[in-house]
Amino acid sequence: MKLQLIIFGILIAGFVIFNFFLQSDNDRINTAVNIIYASILFGYISFMAYSLLRKTRK
Repeated sequence: MKLQLIIFGILIAGFVIFNFFLQSDNDRINTAVNIIYASILFGYISFMAYSLLRKTRK
């Protein structure tokens, strides 16, 4: 579980870095990248919850 939290922290840091420093001039591209990145983050959260529930069930 510790490795999953480290990966999640790296994903969050990448999201913050993109939003503060790496945005492009086109707002539509920024919005699309933010939506895709947030979808990946929520997917990873659901994966962590599923693996935690599976681990506690055993």
